[in-house]
Amino acid sequence: MELSKRINNLGTGVFQRNDFRKQSYRSLPEGEQPFPLVDLSLGASDLLPPSSVLEVMKNALFEPESSSYCLHAATYPFREAVAAWAKGRFGVEVDPVDEVLLLIGSQEGTAHLPLAVLDAGDTGLIMDPSYPSHKGGLLLAEAHIEKLLLKEEQSWRPDFKSLSISQLEQIKMMIFGYPHNPTAQVGKQSWLEEAMSLGVKNQIVIAHDNPYVELSLIGNAPSLLFCQGWRDWGIEFFSLSKGWNMGGFRIAFAIGAKHLIKALRSLKGTVDFNQSLALQKGGIEALLRSADWPKHLLSIYKERRDKTLKGLQGFGWHVSTPSMAMYLWMPIPKWASSHGWDDEDVSAELLKKTGIALTPGSGFGDGGKGMLRLALVRPVDELESAIARIEPWWHAHS
Repeated sequence: MELSKRINNLGTGVFQRNDFRKQSYRSLPEGEQPFPLVDLSLGASDLLPPSSVLEVMKNALFEPESSSYCLHAATYPFREAVAAWAKGRFGVEVDPVDEVLLLIGSQEGTAHLPLAVLDAGDTGLIMDPSYPSHKGGLLLAEAHIEKLLLKEEQSWRPDFKSLSISQLEQIKMMIFGYPHNPTAQVGKQSWLEEAMSLGVKNQIVIAHDNPYVELSLIGNAPSLLFCQGWRDWGIEFFSLSKGWNMGGFRIAFAIGAKHLIKALRSLKGTVDFNQSLALQKGGIEALLRSADWPKHLLSIYKERRDKTLKGLQGFGWHVSTPSMAMYLWMPIPKWASSHGWDDEDVSAELLKKTGIALTPGSGFGDGGKGMLRLALVRPVDELESAIARIEPWWHAHS
């Protein structure tokens, strides 16, 4: 059977390729697997959500309505909680009726928004590198994709001034996110202000992907909700996956201009329902009564970051200090070129020889070539054990 052109255009995603490699490693016969797998390739926290959130969800599971389909109207209590959280977190009044939408993970929002607001052939702008769903959503919408290259020497700052007048006239949607995945840089509010100003001036939808808003280790995370004009041309995606360790529960939401929320809601009404009310009640508990919970994660991630950096740098792998929690953005070793290895090769060899799974940077776009992403999602002792495995592999090839 022939697949659709749009599916073929998507290609094989980096997480799918990594998943295949990890499964192949796990399937090695006894005696051929040198070490147990340590998966540092996904931003899936090993830490539990707040205990009160789990308790609320557990109790709600036994309520009959938790097993029923959930349509948009039934999400109103969750949307009210989002509005209250936004008021407390950003000092911004948000209308829970027309400016908030529950999502099944922020990835759903970033992937579906282009289908809701673009026609085939319209132009969308993404950062390079960027999270895969940013490009994937535009491909599914059959949009023309422009890329804004992020450079290490510019601290991964988007250079919006490099966009020509003709480009800005063509761009219908811009999607990006700071704190930034995969470069692990928090970014600055002024970058979002510049983007939102361009959006208002040129009638461009500005979509800001902000699941890491609570995980800034250095500086304050920016938000589109601080920008003038978001109620006209802006939409921002938030998630409970990272700050509240609820990735598997798929609770997220969008806050944005009424016409953008309405468009995304119309699309969502066609392709899916909403999460169980039990999960939504857990989300309400997190936002209203555990709003400060993410703060206690920062010291945990900082210790993991600092000790992992110290271990890597101790044998010569020089990695910049990230300002965002959860990830290290690492250049492949200089000696890799002498073996003819790119970042995919280094990732594959590292897994094969040490059992450590990292994510190749090129999976986030051409701008990520020559880089690896390491997720700090294991306890310190396991991370230090992983570094101890990597060191002899490094010396054997350098």
